[in-house]
Amino acid sequence: MGIDDQGLREIDYKVVPRTLIFLFDEQDRVLLLKKSSKKRLWAGILNGIGGHIEAREDVMEAALRELAEETGITEVALDCCAQIMVDVNDHAGVAMFVFKGNYNFTKELHSNEGELIWVSLDGIEKYHIMEDLFELLPRVADYKQGDGLIIGKYTFDPKGKLITSFSLGFKDLVQRMR
Repeated sequence: MGIDDQGLREIDYKVVPRTLIFLFDEQDRVLLLKKSSKKRLWAGILNGIGGHIEAREDVMEAALRELAEETGITEVALDCCAQIMVDVNDHAGVAMFVFKGNYNFTKELHSNEGELIWVSLDGIEKYHIMEDLFELLPRVADYKQGDGLIIGKYTFDPKGKLITSFSLGFKDLVQRMR
């Protein structure tokens, strides 16, 4: 199959691929990044670690690169646990690949992107976090390897308010059909 056989057309819906990484420790805390006030997007808001997938990278390579760039962490195994489509408009969106890992080291963490903060899942509502994380983080925290992907879709209402929806993953669909 050649490049010309890919069937890409100008009118097709296009996505920007991104990674989002959540590391958990033994105390049920998640590592979040408070974006620097100098950042154009999401300044001062807590979010997972991650970013764009670059040309010639697969999603795992991109996740590991982003994790190393934003935290200095290189010694963590990651599981791809979710895929979320974010509709931006009728012609373009974001394909977000979500990863989960465990980090139980005492190494001091620093980031050029902002401040790295360990946040307890109990009481997460008191933090200024990305609005989708209130639904996404519990799902990722409960994810166990082999569960099948968490599948999500984010859209926006006419006023720009985020609407999140999650469907059953493949494993859950198969069990429900039995």
